[in-house]
Amino acid sequence: MSSVPERSEVDEEYTWDLESIYATDDDWEAAYEAVAERVDELDAYEGQVTDDADTLLEVLELSEEIMREVSTVSAYARMRRDEDTTNQEYQALTARAQSLAADAQSATSFIDPEIQELTREEFDEMVDEEPALETYDHYVDDVLRMKPHTRSAEVEELLADLSEVTGATGDVYNMLSNADMQFPTVEDPEGEAVEITQSNFVNLLKRPDRAFRQRVYENYFDEWQSMRNTVASAYKNSVKADVKMAQARNYDTAREAALDGPNVPVDVYDTLVNSVHDNLDKLHHHAELKRQALEVDDLQMWDVYMPLTGDEGPDVEYDQAAEYVVDSLAPLGEDYQSRVAEGLESRWVDVYENEGKQSGAYSGGTYDTQPFILMNYQDDISSMYTLAHELGHSMHSELTKEEQPYVYSGYEIFVAEVASTVNEALLTNHLLETVDDPEFRKHVLNEFLERVRSTLYRQTLFAEFEHKAHELEEAGEPLTADRLDELYRGLKEEYYEPAVVDDHIAREWMRIPHFYRAFYVYQYATGISAALAIVDDVLPNGPGSEPNRDAAEDYRSFLRRGSREYPLELLRIAGVDMSSSDPIDRALEMYGQRLDEMDELLD
Repeated sequence: MSSVPERSEVDEEYTWDLESIYATDDDWEAAYEAVAERVDELDAYEGQVTDDADTLLEVLELSEEIMREVSTVSAYARMRRDEDTTNQEYQALTARAQSLAADAQSATSFIDPEIQELTREEFDEMVDEEPALETYDHYVDDVLRMKPHTRSAEVEELLADLSEVTGATGDVYNMLSNADMQFPTVEDPEGEAVEITQSNFVNLLKRPDRAFRQRVYENYFDEWQSMRNTVASAYKNSVKADVKMAQARNYDTAREAALDGPNVPVDVYDTLVNSVHDNLDKLHHHAELKRQALEVDDLQMWDVYMPLTGDEGPDVEYDQAAEYVVDSLAPLGEDYQSRVAEGLESRWVDVYENEGKQSGAYSGGTYDTQPFILMNYQDDISSMYTLAHELGHSMHSELTKEEQPYVYSGYEIFVAEVASTVNEALLTNHLLETVDDPEFRKHVLNEFLERVRSTLYRQTLFAEFEHKAHELEEAGEPLTADRLDELYRGLKEEYYEPAVVDDHIAREWMRIPHFYRAFYVYQYATGISAALAIVDDVLPNGPGSEPNRDAAEDYRSFLRRGSREYPLELLRIAGVDMSSSDPIDRALEMYGQRLDEMDELLD
């Protein structure tokens, strides 16, 4: 029987080094207690934030010190929980850290409303009095920009206090899908029992035996069907919370509120959707190629993840994948490349799946820690690309915190997904240029096509779904399980026109955790578009060509800027204009060209 190991059975070298944050849980406890006591220090400044330049600087610096410590305490607890989501001790630590973060947010909630009492001219005068305030120029500009959507200090404190409640549906969903749901075991063609998990589900749908894929697909979605009403209730209330919070901040729609935070015009969202719809014929072509490659009369939803090569891809063990990824990053410069290699040696990555481990992958860590990457590595090409992806996030954070003060050390998801996808695109170019094995090359080309399909098309489909779901809530229409199925199924039929859309796939919305972070997923699609444009500029003559050093330096400059400018301005540093459809159209054109290449190879 195929089984997932216990955490204790995974070699230490393939686990992340959380002891580099706190050597023991007792050290975490001491840090927690210390910062919890400091939160009350902020009370002394309420009502006095803008009294004079010195006071403004003091409160901003104190707030940063507290939030830095809170973020580290929270990150450690969350990552310990993610090692095994059934561990009650770390569930409790995470809950305490979340409460502390909410308390800290509440304690700082008066700062922005009081800053908004200033005019721009008054702040400039304060900078003249205290030059250290110049560091906060963009931050203050952003705060003043949000003045129409910021409530009184009392209301802001209330909204901060409610953050745990408004985010509770996501926590419920997370525990349900990762800790409580038990997916069935199915028999593979050799008669072996295979356990379905959140992490291996898609990988199992790449197995060559079609009847096996159908069993996995139907059993997996049948388990979701058994949780249908619970998940629908969680998502309905998540959408309702988004809408109510947007209304509380004087926005017309939840989408407008979500995009206004990073200062991204809603036109960017609509341009993405429209450009993708104008190019659905390419996705239909991809689906038809899959049907032909599989030699079936109808392409079923359990066939969609099958590679165009018609069989399982080659095994790529983790150590080999790490070597490929490091080598592929040479066009970005020796320093960038060597630092990735050092990070992999320093246990940035928690590599393998274990019982109870959080599914998926992410890059974490804080301003005061090394990066940490959670993975569920499956010894395949897809996992290798995920490693490259998450390392892009980690290096973005590393370069940013070296160059920027804490206030600009974060960055919006809109630009974050560019860094991750640049790494993926460079990996594709490197493998196509250096690997001679024709079968391996076919799988790399297939991986590129699948990445565009799943990142540009699939995430845009998700973006349409959540936009329509929020529109229904805003129009006062009930978000029942049946209505959500109907909505999702309609989009699936439009996007995958040549394929058979069945009742099981209509429930797919239930398995998407990103829906509990509203209007998030579209940024994967804009991100891959921007990334492909950047790589095209860095390697203007294609894979293996001499890199354009100026373009590579522009890209690194973009990474080093953190959040010191707004997202569209940051991307212009890297040579990309996301206010137009050009990067999206270029990405889709490349997708179409490589589909044609694959079509010829298959013939």
